[in-house]
Amino acid sequence: MNLRMKYQIPTNAVITIAGTVGVGKSTMTHALADALEFRTSLEKVDTNPYLDKFYADFTRWSFHLQVYFLAERFKEQKRIFEYGGGFIQDRSIYEDTGIFAKMHFDKGTMSKVDYETYTNLFEAMVMTPYFPHPDLLIYLEGSIEDILERIKKRGRPMEQQTPIEYWLEMHKRYEDWINSFNACPVLRINIKDYDLSEDSTSIEPIIERVSYFMNQTKMLIK
Repeated sequence: MNLRMKYQIPTNAVITIAGTVGVGKSTMTHALADALEFRTSLEKVDTNPYLDKFYADFTRWSFHLQVYFLAERFKEQKRIFEYGGGFIQDRSIYEDTGIFAKMHFDKGTMSKVDYETYTNLFEAMVMTPYFPHPDLLIYLEGSIEDILERIKKRGRPMEQQTPIEYWLEMHKRYEDWINSFNACPVLRINIKDYDLSEDSTSIEPIIERVSYFMNQTKMLIK
């Protein structure tokens, strides 16, 4: 019996992994998908034509980057809809509008016109029938010290060159965002509570928590 059947996770479930840069979303996405025999919906970082330019000049490229992410994520939402669920999703579309675009608007690295255009696009997309809201959002959280250590360890040059103040602000914005997020149920997991890179079996306690949380949420909704 696989873990999905053992813990009675619905075959059409859509589970989204959220959290700040470096927190381990991709690792969790792959581990859950493998254990539950689900498909993955991954953030396309390596093929993003704007990412390096963005880290070099936030003001010049923030709007382009966010529109690119929005378009790619909407295509993924449509793919999830067409398959009928059964996906683990690396980062939510909600983070793009609720954290990244808003941060650049607040800091003046995205103009008011660009920000309004971006948010109008987002609102139009979420109103379409191709936009399945997640059954559960797993929020990976940790101290800023632990997250900075992970960013340093994975060694992406564009991230190493980014001022530490950027990561500090993003960490705070993520915490503020998740505390008011209500688009779907949220399960918070601290990155100190597991180590998937060293112990692949640590995914089962996480799946057990996911199953219990999803069942409790259904009972509350009823």
